[in-house]
Amino acid sequence: MKIILGIDPGTTILGFALLEASATKNSLIEIGTFRLSKIKEHADKLKAIFEKTLQLIEHHQPQILAIEAPFYGKNPQSMLKLGRAQGVVIAAAMYKGLEVFEYSPRKIKQSITGNGNASKEQVAAMLQNMNLITENKHSFDATDALAVAVCHHLQNKITVTGQKFSGWEAFITKNQDRIVQ
Repeated sequence: MKIILGIDPGTTILGFALLEASATKNSLIEIGTFRLSKIKEHADKLKAIFEKTLQLIEHHQPQILAIEAPFYGKNPQSMLKLGRAQGVVIAAAMYKGLEVFEYSPRKIKQSITGNGNASKEQVAAMLQNMNLITENKHSFDATDALAVAVCHHLQNKITVTGQKFSGWEAFITKNQDRIVQ
């Protein structure tokens, strides 16, 4: 049993989710957002992100941080701020001894929905289909964070088995227990 802290970084809204994952069952521990829009100075936002991340880690004792990696954006200033937020979260996790894994937005969407171009709505709906959230009342920042944690678990679970599959049909045939009806 591992606890995975999933983070969707941001300097205005940062999504987080804690997933308890095992070979047979996944359960959501906590999901939410840090709303930072009232903090005016960027450095103060980074400090708040660091402190809130430490609080989550100290309270839930996760072993792993899974975080969405920066992606190409049109605004370099926004990308710089996002990268700083991500760096602060990674620093807090490493300070507490967590293993850190980064996933691209495309990889996360593909792991959850099978489509790397899926919408946030499709990702949230699939998490609901996986019985990880009961209703879609969470913000997309929070469900994106949960998707990062689930992505890490799925990627790790597939790798640990040591099996290689020729396609989705072969994977489904050998993993009937993972199909949610």
